[in-house]
Amino acid sequence: MIIVFLLDMLLLIALLILGLPIVFCFSAAIFFVNIFVHVNMIGLFVSAFSKITDPMLLTIPLFILSGGLMSESGISDALLDFVDLFIGRIKGALGVVVTVTCGIMGAISGSGMSGVAAVGPILMPRMLKEGYTRGYSAALISCSSLLGLLIPPSVLTIVYGWVTGTSILACFLATIGPGLTIMLLFSIINLISVRKMPLTVQQQPLINFKERWKKILICTCKALPAILVPIIVLGGIYGGIFTPSEAAAVAVIVSLVIGFFVYRVLKMKNFYGVVKESATGTGSIMIQSFVALMLAQILVMNKVPQEIITFLFGLTEHRYLILFIVNMYLFLQGMIVGDVTGTILIAPLLFPLIKELGISPVHFGAILATNLAMGGVTPPFSPTLYLGLRVCKAEFTEVLKPTLKLVIFGYIPVVFITTYWPALSLFLPRLLGYAP
Repeated sequence: MIIVFLLDMLLLIALLILGLPIVFCFSAAIFFVNIFVHVNMIGLFVSAFSKITDPMLLTIPLFILSGGLMSESGISDALLDFVDLFIGRIKGALGVVVTVTCGIMGAISGSGMSGVAAVGPILMPRMLKEGYTRGYSAALISCSSLLGLLIPPSVLTIVYGWVTGTSILACFLATIGPGLTIMLLFSIINLISVRKMPLTVQQQPLINFKERWKKILICTCKALPAILVPIIVLGGIYGGIFTPSEAAAVAVIVSLVIGFFVYRVLKMKNFYGVVKESATGTGSIMIQSFVALMLAQILVMNKVPQEIITFLFGLTEHRYLILFIVNMYLFLQGMIVGDVTGTILIAPLLFPLIKELGISPVHFGAILATNLAMGGVTPPFSPTLYLGLRVCKAEFTEVLKPTLKLVIFGYIPVVFITTYWPALSLFLPRLLGYAP
């Protein structure tokens, strides 16, 4: 039996590497299993359909829509000016501005793709003008945009909480520590990397104390509506004012008000475009989730998770070694499967193992999120990196080296710190009473 499922996974991986649409890849894997193992397809259809119609999943299309609205509402310029004002015009400061701004965008949109789409077109010309290479700029923007999958609200953590029955609010808090640590490491890596670049630092004109504070006040007031969005959403959730689904609806309403009446950049033409793009993205996620749920159910019903537990404990009973193997598996899966689809497929398989090891489900949610988020820039799948190439008009060959540097020295260390130092992810959930 286990050989059949191993061959099935190999088939799935091969089809994904070949570049077939994810829905077809998972459908082929389901068909392959059905040849060798009796599967009640009608029961699978009914069960998967009932799960994807869960009201909790309303948060996904609503957060996607709010992220699209905020991306089109002109907040990117306001955020960039705000962050740039406080970091200053030292050599390499613009790279730090990229990382911090993408982190703030993540707290608004809950997606990595929106950070590239919103920040890339604005920052790329500025980085090239200052002397950054095109490849490095595209890599930094793409990698920093992954913070959107870790800084709450995050679609990835919503799906994980839904699949495993873990508190979504606790999962939101659990990824803040890893996200901020990655932001810090990316900033340090940038400041070290730019030392060899012939950057042209633009000197600010000397202004007196009163004029400087006036400028700070103007930039802060301009950026305040954008900064208030995550504060309203997360504050409302953790304050018990509304549920995550209601918070997502509030985020859409606030985004519409800011886009149409505050910044006045959002017009009916690009509003229709955002709604269409959000609907397309939501439909794609739902279809992928449907087939991934069916395959995951087949694996669970045939006790594949138990087989994995038996196999790993047969190799070693050392907790840290098993966690290392789990991280390697998550890393490889992240390279070939998207974050949402990967979560639906992997979480049910590894969740029994995690409980057997006595690891907190909230802690494992942070481990899984940091691994699968990294998959956004690790080929062959790497959707965020490919979007960054298009937005920044860069070639893959010139982006590969700086991307690997950011992943190896910025991302992978955080994955292992998150894994072996639970306090990084559990401090805030425990502090606010959402985790034991």
